[in-house]
Amino acid sequence: MKGWSASPATTPQMPGGTAPILLFNGTGASPNDVKAVETLLSANHLNYSTVNSSQLNQMGESQIRGYRLLIVPGGNFIDIGNSLSSSTTANIRNAVQNGLNYLGICAGGFLAGNSSYYNSLNLTSGARFGFYSAENQGIRKASVAIAAAGGPTLDQYWEDGPQFTGWGAIVAKYPDGTPAIVEGTFGSGWVILTGVHPEAPEAWRGGMTFITPAAADNAYAGTLIQAALNGTSLPHY
Repeated sequence: MKGWSASPATTPQMPGGTAPILLFNGTGASPNDVKAVETLLSANHLNYSTVNSSQLNQMGESQIRGYRLLIVPGGNFIDIGNSLSSSTTANIRNAVQNGLNYLGICAGGFLAGNSSYYNSLNLTSGARFGFYSAENQGIRKASVAIAAAGGPTLDQYWEDGPQFTGWGAIVAKYPDGTPAIVEGTFGSGWVILTGVHPEAPEAWRGGMTFITPAAADNAYAGTLIQAALNGTSLPHY
């Protein structure tokens, strides 16, 4: 979860016309990660709109379902969840059940789980997620080798991110074998959750050692976005 400050309210933007992707940039979302995702969407020539907490709270299920994909980036998952009304999280859950796809990055992955102490989406049939084990060692951010099924191991940026034991097909694993990236269905919707930040730019890497170039990680992030947008399954264990 890169950064903790909230992104300021903005008017939803639709580069190039009707946007299939809705990117959350409201309370609790990291402005740095919103920017990183926006850079990636632009590089992949994908049109998107941004939505803040108050705007999302004013949208009904049918409006949310007008998009093909909702992306919730990194940040503070408790603040994100609590910035949304219970009716809004219900609207998002129902929209996914009825065909909206969802990509949760770090905090957005936590948000997709179930929680009794903050407002969450529960796209996971009750499964709730804890932090990757490095958190228990006092590590807050690190270069972590992520082993993708059927693909190369990539050093990826991790910061206070979850592991996803208990839900979905495992697309990639942390070094301790726990799920780093998972995919699955919720009703008619397709859900991809990642505990790491493949979208992280080179500027985030200060003080850490990465064998994998940022460009390779960013390309993998593009693969995740395309799979989430199109509802396609990635190789999994």
